[in-house]
Amino acid sequence: MARNATGGGSAGGGGTGAGAGAGTGAATGAGTGVATGVPERLLAEATRLFAERGYDRTSVQEIVEAAGVTKGALYHYFGSKDDLLYEIYGRVLRLQTERLDAIVARAAAVPDRLAAAAADVVVTSIENLDDTKIFFRSMHQLSPGKQKAVRAERRRYHETFRALIEEGQRDGHFRTELRAELVADYFFGSVHHLGIWYHAEGPLSADQVATEFSDLLLHSVRRH
Repeated sequence: MARNATGGGSAGGGGTGAGAGAGTGAATGAGTGVATGVPERLLAEATRLFAERGYDRTSVQEIVEAAGVTKGALYHYFGSKDDLLYEIYGRVLRLQTERLDAIVARAAAVPDRLAAAAADVVVTSIENLDDTKIFFRSMHQLSPGKQKAVRAERRRYHETFRALIEEGQRDGHFRTELRAELVADYFFGSVHHLGIWYHAEGPLSADQVATEFSDLLLHSVRRH
């Protein structure tokens, strides 16, 4: 696969979990010039500043000045910088979870649903690459309670995805000698690695990467 090479970070996927065009537009409109509400402006500027400077080197004052609001407005909507970081990733994971649930519920053969789910998490991760890179770099700085909540949400996403593989194994579509949990973990490891090498200016579009990742997954699990 040709590489859209860039540096740093890891992507989400069910992670996340776990979030457009190496920006944040798909989840919230942040970074696209259309974020006009106060919460959206705060999230957009926090995302930009965290990406440029790092979470720990960005102050609340810098965020509110960039968003053109007061500290009181930030604390009204988010309570803390910790809440902003949590929401940056949470919005991507909510989007991915909603889309995965809709794919699972389709009246389609399980190989088609697994292919769609695999492609979707790649596309949504690439479209929200800044969000997921920021989060995975800084997750350890969340409060213990929020870290636990994120892990639980990501675990639910992974379990739903894994259940598609298990359904295909029961129905005779997929190889039963493979452990569904390991297959899912291997796939999401590749998705998380997108943040290391993918760049929107490179030769591959998000859809092209999604198709190749999906094809690789289906080829590995199908009975031949």
